[in-house]
Amino acid sequence: MNEFKLMRLSLAAVVTGIFSFLAPAYSAVDIVKIDGSSTVYPITEAVAEEFQIATGIKVTVGVSGTGGGFKKLCRGDTVMSGASRPIKANERKKCADAGIKFIEVPIAFDAITVVLNKKNDWAKELTPAELKKMWEPAAQGKITSWNQVRDSFPDKPLKLYGPGADSGTFDYFTEAINGETKAIRGDFTASEDDNVLVQGVSGDKGGIGYFGLAYYTENKNKLGVAAIKNSDGKFILPAIETTMDGSYNPLSRPLFVYINSAKAVSDPKVKKFVEFYLKYAGEMAREVGYIPFSDEEYAMITNHYKTLKTGTAFIKPAIGLSVKEMLELSGASK
Repeated sequence: MNEFKLMRLSLAAVVTGIFSFLAPAYSAVDIVKIDGSSTVYPITEAVAEEFQIATGIKVTVGVSGTGGGFKKLCRGDTVMSGASRPIKANERKKCADAGIKFIEVPIAFDAITVVLNKKNDWAKELTPAELKKMWEPAAQGKITSWNQVRDSFPDKPLKLYGPGADSGTFDYFTEAINGETKAIRGDFTASEDDNVLVQGVSGDKGGIGYFGLAYYTENKNKLGVAAIKNSDGKFILPAIETTMDGSYNPLSRPLFVYINSAKAVSDPKVKKFVEFYLKYAGEMAREVGYIPFSDEEYAMITNHYKTLKTGTAFIKPAIGLSVKEMLELSGASK
């Protein structure tokens, strides 16, 4: 965490404390409630802190995973949900059945990062086929040593760490690597908290895991990283440049927020927060380690949001899209 961020967080704590002291207790209607993806959380939390300082309006940000966040959004428990994948058909149905319409807004791009223990000096380059060999359902109880993944790897225990089933990162990874959402072996250490995964991999020489780029960036002193073979046969490391140009594939993906459209229209607090979010999303995404869009692209995304168009543009999984392709599909580039 850089010095600027520490200062900002300290100021947020002080100002929030002042508001807590001076203002009466907030009722449920005074709070902007958000939940969802642990990947999107760092961006939303950073925006929420700045928003509270600027306005005094309280914002709560939960981390129940993309799937958990959609459950709450579709029950009407929250007004916004962070998501590291597009909303699914069954989730759209739950929202429709509850009479809740949503606005889908892309906010940044991410690179799912395959992380290693610092002492792992043999798996600096991996192919999608090798990742599948480790993680596919057929590997359960069978692929338990690194030399089973590649003959030249050492005979050391293979220990897997990954997001839980409510995670959008889990959904995207299983679709991109194993060819089917949620198709995965069951004998791995799972957690919705990416910090738990960091601790697991960093403490286990045979450990390997995956999560968003921001968590690797924040913990690169504790973790190694693998370059992944892309569709052109080149081994590419996750980075801002390789995600923007589409060369880090198939593990680059868009990040979203989904907004209760009725609340965005009728609740001035929600409207003000969304506008603030879109104004500062790029700055905060960059600060926490994700890949922001350009200022011009955020302007187009903001104009797209202002149309209040509901529904999703991503009926199929958004696997391996470049930034340009994703924005064109979402309609935000028009």
